[in-house]
Amino acid sequence: MVRRASRPTLYEEVQQFYARQMRLLDEHAVAEWAETFTPDGVFATQVDTTPAKGRHAIEAAAGEAASRRAAEGVRDRHWLGMLDVEEQPDGTITARSYALVVRTPLGGRSAIQASCTCSDVLVRAGGRLQVRTRYVTRDDLSAGQGN
Repeated sequence: MVRRASRPTLYEEVQQFYARQMRLLDEHAVAEWAETFTPDGVFATQVDTTPAKGRHAIEAAAGEAASRRAAEGVRDRHWLGMLDVEEQPDGTITARSYALVVRTPLGGRSAIQASCTCSDVLVRAGGRLQVRTRYVTRDDLSAGQGN
């Protein structure tokens, strides 16, 4: 007997979205990764004094970061966990998670590069989830502090 997969719960859907999104980032598929944001999406961190606003700016920032990592000879892996998902009355979805960035120098040992919290507002566009806003807060920096 063949069983059909039931429609995933919202939590499962968001988890799957993040699994794909982080894989795209870690594989330096920056154009595809940027497509997971709305055209007017915002990506903000304490490190950057000006948030990346708009899909093109988000893609450019990710491309620059990928180029730096390649030049440094390191590979990053992003892990998101402790996910809390809430659907809002307006249909948006808030998703809060902890994020770890594990950095591995080619031929070297892996180490945690950063521990962060991530707060997203997700929306549906064309039947798929996209990030409208992302705010990343690094645990090793106080509010307003950058590198």
